[in-house]
Amino acid sequence: MALIVQKYGGTSVGSIERIQAVADRVLRARAAGDSVVVVVSAMSGETNRLIALAKEVQSRPNARELDALVATGEQVTSALLAMALESRGQPARSYTGAQVKILTDSAFNKARIQAIDTDSIRDELQAGRVVVVAGFQGVNPEGDITTLGRGGSDTSAVAIAAALQADECQIYTDVDGVYTTDPRVEPRARRLDRITFEEMLEMASLGSKVLQIRSVEFAGKYNVPLRVLSSFVDGPGTLITLEDEVVEQAVISGIAFNRDEAQLTIKGVPDHPGIAYAILGPIAEANIEVDMILQNVGADNTTDFTFTVQHVDYDKALDILRAAAKNLGAREVSGNPKIVKISLVGVGMRSHAGIAAKMFKVLADEKINIRMISTSEIKISVVVDDKYLELAVRTLHDAFELDAPAALIG
Repeated sequence: MALIVQKYGGTSVGSIERIQAVADRVLRARAAGDSVVVVVSAMSGETNRLIALAKEVQSRPNARELDALVATGEQVTSALLAMALESRGQPARSYTGAQVKILTDSAFNKARIQAIDTDSIRDELQAGRVVVVAGFQGVNPEGDITTLGRGGSDTSAVAIAAALQADECQIYTDVDGVYTTDPRVEPRARRLDRITFEEMLEMASLGSKVLQIRSVEFAGKYNVPLRVLSSFVDGPGTLITLEDEVVEQAVISGIAFNRDEAQLTIKGVPDHPGIAYAILGPIAEANIEVDMILQNVGADNTTDFTFTVQHVDYDKALDILRAAAKNLGAREVSGNPKIVKISLVGVGMRSHAGIAAKMFKVLADEKINIRMISTSEIKISVVVDDKYLELAVRTLHDAFELDAPAALIG
């Protein structure tokens, strides 16, 4: 008997019909003799609807109350799925994050899991029940409901799998695995049979929406066997595994992109020690995550500082930067919310030179201007104007032959 944690995303539970289909899939796992814990997201579109309601009442909703509101979406789904299982003769019980005792910090809207009490789940499994957990949520030490950020149900599932030492964590979504890039942008994108934790972590952090980044971090840290599958069609999905378990590595495994980027620039700042902290310190204190950073030092002993943030934080970050500019005597502050980040990812880059040069040439041939560049051992990221997204992704996908399974080292 195996212990399986299954997670179903919003499109997988987007209607009563889809919830019934999920119940049937869970029953098949039970029929195979497996113990099953299910983690569910809110029904597709529900979280956005609840956020819109909050904004009708308060332009900038109180963070604590917003968490209390949006957490109800997953609670609805978990209760409905438990009912669907019970109607089929399978004992089941739904749990909220607080009932499971998924303990988090108090960073409302972006909480991080600190501990999970698995006693109640183990008791239910021992009694032969399927446990259905509302994903995306937990509880802080004061007893307040917290949420883990968009896509946080993936994190809930992997964290629960790690805490239970489950045999496998299966992430069911609307795609049948991890692709070389988004098939909606490049129809010739290819499903990967497997990908390393390191590559998947980069893909998730760089904009791939298949998995949420913290879920990949959990899986890699605790070596949780992770598989991405479709809840609509049967298939092997994509296995996320350790690098040393992969015999051959592609030079480039995939192309990730992120539309959720906005660029901020402060120009003419005096160039002296501590200036980076003076600019980014207030941004960090406002709990705003900074992604890419570029600094240019001019001949007049001033520096220009450019960085990117998420769209949701753009207006707030711009206000903070303008205030900092007055204190620092900066010459100018500007912003650009119409950008995208495009990234090549592959552990094969470690043993292959010239990948960046080829990428830059491909974009230059298409007259696509690069605004920022960032690199690591296994990825190269560029920021370009958002109007070039599809052209850039398709051209790069073709140039690196990602639609061909034989694009391997050697």
